[in-house]
Amino acid sequence: QVQLVESGGGLVQAGGSLRLSCAASGSFFRINAMGWYRQAPGKQRELVATITSDGSTNYADAVKGRFTISRDSAKNTVYLQMNSLKPGDTAVYYCNCNARGYTTTNYNYWGQGTQVTVSS
Repeated sequence: QVQLVESGGGLVQAGGSLRLSCAASGSFFRINAMGWYRQAPGKQRELVATITSDGSTNYADAVKGRFTISRDSAKNTVYLQMNSLKPGDTAVYYCNCNARGYTTTNYNYWGQGTQVTVSS
């Protein structure tokens, strides 16, 4: 059982920056990967960035070069540094955690979401 607590969303002007944080807590054997997804009004949730347990990262084409995902394994925390924000980045951002339980089964957990609004 994993709980994810997100923070860092807010309102920013185009070209500005925000840093999202997501802290995982609870009982699990290992975190396989963590990532960020976003969902804009009227659209489906989409992948933004992921980072695996070995540090490998993956980014959506729309955010490459602008967003950076990182982690602090000791704190079970993942970050998303968002630079050069655009109005198109406006969405609710959700933290995702894929963790292995003590039964070896993998589970996906979702944070509560944090609103990011980029004004033009």
